[in-house]
Amino acid sequence: MSLVLPGEHVPAQHVNLKLGPGLLQISAASGEPTIIATRAGEVKHSANRNKWWIEGNSRRYVPAPQESVIGVVVARSGENWRVDIGAAHMASLDGLAFEGATKRNRPNLKVGSLLYARVSLAHKDMEPELECFDAQTRKAEGFGELKGGFLVTCSLKMCRMLLDPKHFLFPLLGSRFPLETAVGINGRVWINCKEPRQTIAVARCIEAVDPDGGGMDELALKKFLGTLDV
Repeated sequence: MSLVLPGEHVPAQHVNLKLGPGLLQISAASGEPTIIATRAGEVKHSANRNKWWIEGNSRRYVPAPQESVIGVVVARSGENWRVDIGAAHMASLDGLAFEGATKRNRPNLKVGSLLYARVSLAHKDMEPELECFDAQTRKAEGFGELKGGFLVTCSLKMCRMLLDPKHFLFPLLGSRFPLETAVGINGRVWINCKEPRQTIAVARCIEAVDPDGGGMDELALKKFLGTLDV
């Protein structure tokens, strides 16, 4: 584990290096690019070391390219939409940024609609931009409007934990009842169950496992589930 403070050097290196939240590439006096931390936290990287980020306990989401987020449509602006993704600024979503969308055939989103989207552009001096398809295949790949269901907010760290396929929470819940989920890296989780009591149970379990909440492990959660009517 490596803890850093803002301004400290981070030894992130890879042929296809991708920097996530909390990291910034600058040019050193020698002309060589160097990576520094922009916030305090723990240095993390993916298994193949091509993605690096700073893991902190912040609840304010800082957009980074290629990240999947859950947003709420707050307004329409011409052919685009303004979307709240929990960041300092609203994001913009082009009406054509959907699979198969044309000027005559585009989604009919309304204020309040939930979206599972990908950050296509993130720069500290510009509004973030979203798209609802995979940039390589141009297919939806699960992105788009989230209909029905319930939105749960949690810490950013909890979302990163849930995106790990080895995490115990969703497999444990999915073994008990049908469950549909979408996890945004921006501290939002969308859940869709057949019965309201199941939805309430999932929301309470996420809160219980969240490091900023109960911080329960798998054994403790199984006992907790036994107290719920599911």
